[in-house]
Amino acid sequence: MDLKFTDEQNMLRDMTRNLCSDYSGIDVVRRMENDPIGVPAQLWAQMQQTGLLGMRIPEAHGGMGLSLLDCAVIYEQFGRALTPGPYFDSTIMSAGALVHSGDRAWQADLLPGIAAGECIVVPAWLEPDGGFGPAGVQLRATRDGDHYVLQGVKRHVFHARAAHKLLVLARTGDEPESISLFVVDADSPGLHYEQQRSMASDTQYKLVFDGLRVPQSARIGAEHAGWTAWNAALHEGIVLLAAWAAGGAERALEITVQYSKDREQFGKPIGAFQALAHDMADASTVVEGAKALVLEAAWAHAAGKPIDRLAPMAKLFACKTFRDVTAMAQQVHGGIGFTLDYDIQLYYRRAKQLQMNWWDSRHLEQLVAAEVLDGSGRCIDDPFTV
Repeated sequence: MDLKFTDEQNMLRDMTRNLCSDYSGIDVVRRMENDPIGVPAQLWAQMQQTGLLGMRIPEAHGGMGLSLLDCAVIYEQFGRALTPGPYFDSTIMSAGALVHSGDRAWQADLLPGIAAGECIVVPAWLEPDGGFGPAGVQLRATRDGDHYVLQGVKRHVFHARAAHKLLVLARTGDEPESISLFVVDADSPGLHYEQQRSMASDTQYKLVFDGLRVPQSARIGAEHAGWTAWNAALHEGIVLLAAWAAGGAERALEITVQYSKDREQFGKPIGAFQALAHDMADASTVVEGAKALVLEAAWAHAAGKPIDRLAPMAKLFACKTFRDVTAMAQQVHGGIGFTLDYDIQLYYRRAKQLQMNWWDSRHLEQLVAAEVLDGSGRCIDDPFTV
């Protein structure tokens, strides 16, 4: 594994850090909390100009065609800044599912707009009490002549009100993986929105599909083939979320170290006390470990190697690191760290949120266990994954 960054990767890192510094400061993060749209206009415009919204989209469709390792370098900077917006949902997950679907018509129709930031497409995946596996998708797409009728509920749909279109996972058969992908206009009749509140105060919605009709042409790829494309996109996506978590953990530790130097107790900085110093030393060690594991997973994918084990491991470890480091940071700050005036609580809340989203710890552990024990990549004894 060669993790020496190229000149291009160093340029991408520096460009992204400067962009986040200029257009995604903590003031922007605070302003976007519980915002019904959740898209900072100036930041989105800069992402469009720099081409970052097309980082994983093939050049043939107007994107940059970057490797997963290139993108991990970028996402680490996004995590450091807690950068808000639907860039992951639209340009990584929805675009990734389109690429893996092999549907050339829908790729030509949607990918250029996604890469340009002119068309936001967010996935509608999770359902109440459904779990993360294919069996958790119970929203039905029932054939009715040359149409499908969608009936059911989705929740934790990020940035749904910012979306022009939704990428909907729907059940089209009774087999566990009989899932299809559909493109649905965000303003379709029979679609109802309800904003959800979350620990991270990010922008999420519950969507109710009440007899929503779409033509057969709205289906992406072959019928029942949606889960394969979605699962492949998820394995790539969680590597970038792991990079986001590693970057967030690193920045949270920097904030805490500085606070421990500035805050004095009993006539000296609190960082001089051995117990706190050791906590921060331990945190520094696991942050470096998380960054290395994330980069290994991204490098493996870029080198054409399988990431069925490395991707879940990276997100599991990086998100745990983010959560543990921010919990330690809160202890160093004391009670004042929980007040809204201090930035560390922004990292603390997002760390736990990310740990629970896009495959939570339990699901990731089962994926890793399945790879370790029998190499199947299928969750063991999971009621939501058959």
